Amino acid sequence: MNTAVKYDIEVIKHEARQLVNKGAVSRNQPIYALCKYIPGRDWVCVELELEKNNFLLRDKIIDLLGREDWSED
Repeated sequence: MNTAVKYDIEVIKHEARQLVNKGAVSRNQPIYALCKYIPGRDWVCVELELEKNNFLLRDKIIDLLGREDWSED
């Protein structure tokens, strides 16, 4: 039985955005910093998905997040 979580690029981006919003990681850290928050057995899947979408582990998290919408105060 396969119980591995499916990590597609949108799920990874969502997780990264949540971690940035919580202050767990900063936008300027490398994508590799996310590995502390993803179970080791799933990290290989995350790496493959990032590679498939032309992201390197040394790229900044902000590159993964892309355009962010800011609401006016």
